[in-house]
Amino acid sequence: MDPILLGKGVTDDIQVFLQPRFGNRHGLVAGATGTGKTVTLMTLAEGFSKLGVPVFMADVKGDVAGLAMPGQGNDKLLARAKDIGIDGWAPADNPVVFWDLYGQLGHPVRTTVSEMGPTLLARILELNDTQSGVLDIVFKLADDRGLLLLDLEDLRAVLGLVADQRKDISTQYGLVSAQSVAAIQRNLLRLSQDGGEGFFGEPALELTDIMRTTPDGHGVIGILAAAQLVLKPRLYSTFLLWLLSELFERLPEVGDLDKPKLVFVFDEAHLLFDDAPPALVQRVEQVVRLIRSKGVGVYFCSQFPDDVPSSILGQLGNRVQHALRAFTPRDQKAVRTAAETFVPNPRLDVAKAISTLGTGEALV
Repeated sequence: MDPILLGKGVTDDIQVFLQPRFGNRHGLVAGATGTGKTVTLMTLAEGFSKLGVPVFMADVKGDVAGLAMPGQGNDKLLARAKDIGIDGWAPADNPVVFWDLYGQLGHPVRTTVSEMGPTLLARILELNDTQSGVLDIVFKLADDRGLLLLDLEDLRAVLGLVADQRKDISTQYGLVSAQSVAAIQRNLLRLSQDGGEGFFGEPALELTDIMRTTPDGHGVIGILAAAQLVLKPRLYSTFLLWLLSELFERLPEVGDLDKPKLVFVFDEAHLLFDDAPPALVQRVEQVVRLIRSKGVGVYFCSQFPDDVPSSILGQLGNRVQHALRAFTPRDQKAVRTAAETFVPNPRLDVAKAISTLGTGEALV
């Protein structure tokens, strides 16, 4: 099985490959804006697709969609391909399926309120601890009484029931205040106005929809149109976390395979961990730690390595570090942190190398 060519060494002229059997060891692509992170992600996606591995990734800036069309070759590209050692290179398209939570730029993505669950829904709605506790009671009540929670209208109906029977429900399940119910209802209204209404309902997304291969054996690249979605960071990050959790809960154990069953790319990873409660970070750590044995490789992409908590960063075996510019104290700290995560090499000043890398260059 051919490995994925990532590039060629600047100092030693040796080709750098990612072996397919290590594809599920997870990874991190980091670097400042404009240093080549997106091209690295597209290279990985195209390489995995050729191996027959489906890929799911978000298109935050609108440029990943170009994978669906063949590029245009020119003398510079041909010379670069020859220099790297790619024989017979020619522009080619890739099998791509577009997805969109709003159903405008791709196939609509839907799930039910019940499948999302109270913890992740509370994050989308930006509820405080007290309001999140009331939402837990709402889900428990619906479960005990056999009430379906498919879409936001169902959730509003159960919230109305809780408001009407607040005293009895408070006695049985715990204190439910009218203020908390009203706050949840207001946040549901805001979510609906932001376009979240279409995300909840049936038919729900099936995992097989994002784990497809073509008749000729290529993995299908699922691209989530996220240029508008990323403007609502909680909804963007929580959706991807929900999808990752679904993969973790439903896929069977397969151990170490010759290649992953799916590669999941989490772009703008800092949005997942910004203001995330400890329980949520712990949940992400658990999923990342254990999902490898289910044949799924998770790749985070962000500007700074320390955007990812250290407990999760330690699980990421495949690292591609593009340039970081040490212009501010925050940048200088990020460069030192990034350097400390690499294996010590007496022949290389990693911190200096990271700050002097050119566009398209990286430490791997």
